[in-house]
This record gives sequence, structure tokens and C-alpha cells, in this order.
Amino acid sequence: MNEKASIPPGTADLPEHERVYRALRALVLFGELRPGQPVTIQGLTSEIGAGMTPVREAIRRMTSDGGLIFQGNRRVSVPQLGASDVEEIQFLRRRIEPELTRRACARQTPELLDELAATDRTLDAAISAGDIAGYLRHNHRFHHLLYEAAGAPILAQTVDRLWLRFGPSLRVVCGRFGTQNLPDRHREILDAFAASDPEAAARAMDRDVTDGMTQVLEVLREGAPHP
Repeated sequence: MNEKASIPPGTADLPEHERVYRALRALVLFGELRPGQPVTIQGLTSEIGAGMTPVREAIRRMTSDGGLIFQGNRRVSVPQLGASDVEEIQFLRRRIEPELTRRACARQTPELLDELAATDRTLDAAISAGDIAGYLRHNHRFHHLLYEAAGAPILAQTVDRLWLRFGPSLRVVCGRFGTQNLPDRHREILDAFAASDPEAAARAMDRDVTDGMTQVLEVLREGAPHP
């Protein structure tokens, strides 16, 4: 981690344990903590600038979510995915995320479409600028907006945990390919929303998921070093 982690915006009114949890979650989700990297209470206390008790609770919650794993002897680390892990995640993502997109399209509002389009423009700017951190955050926000709008909280929560699993590996993919060569089917999704075509939106999301996970598998099989 190159910079001191910050508490995510919009959480100032939350209890400290929740703010610390969200800060740790962002570090994992956006790949600031590398796959396989050890995580310690002392290190996070310094990195996040929080007390040991909320950090310990955040680690416990992240382990329960699957974003961290116990290695034995009280050691905790970021999951390091193998090819079979990625294949399982891809299997689940291809069945859940297109369905969430289909439902979101059927329930869309003009406000949602405007917010998705604005997020996609910001994402495109990050891609053009080679801004990996910006790409990861705005790409996640685009998907999160869709899934929250689907009206299917159990499916959305399941996907949320899957993203925690492959987020660090996606950061590795960005380091390998650069932002210019990353898959982006969001324009197709937006066009399907504008046409009020849930099936086309679902197909575009399936392609988006497949393209991204294929790149993760490619990097894993090449044994690319972590950025």
C-alpha cells in the first residue's frame, strides 16, 4: 500500500467499527492489499489510523465475508486464487449478475440511467488516463448501482461477496494489461437500458463478466507478478 488508507467518504456518521470495516473492505476490494498478502492487526491499525478493537472486529467480519482467510497460527491473509477458484467464481457470476442486470433494466428509472451513464463517463476517463485505482472504483460503482436497483437483495449480497474474492486479482490484471485493454461492455448495457430491453442488457453483462474473468484466468496461468 503506497498511501495511508482513508475512511471511505459518506461514513462519518457511522460507528467507528463500521467505518473501519468499510475502510478494510475497500483495501481488499480494490486490490490495495495484494493476493496472498498477510494482514495484521498492528499493520492495519497504523494503515487505517484506528484502534485495535475495531480493526480486530473488521478482520473478523472480512474473514466471515470471504475477503480474508485464516492461514493457521492466527495468521490472516488476502485470498490467493487458483484457476479452479476463478472458474467457480465465473460460474456463479454468469448466473447471478446477468439476472440482476435483467431485473434492474425492468425496474429502471430515468434517474438510475442518468447515474449509470455519469459513472460510465467517469470510468471511461479513468481508462483513458491509465488510472487503475479510478478504473477499479468506478467499475465497481457501475455494477453496484445496477445490482442495488434489481430489487433482489439476496442475489446482490451474494455477488458482493464474490467481488471481494476476486477484487485483488482484478488489480493484478490491471497491472498486466493496463486500463486500455480491459473489457468494458457498459456501453452495450446502457444501450439496452435505453431501449428497455432486459434480455439484451443481461447478454451484455454476461459478456462483460466472461471477458473480465477470462483475463483473470490468463494472468493466473501466466504467473504474472503482482504490481
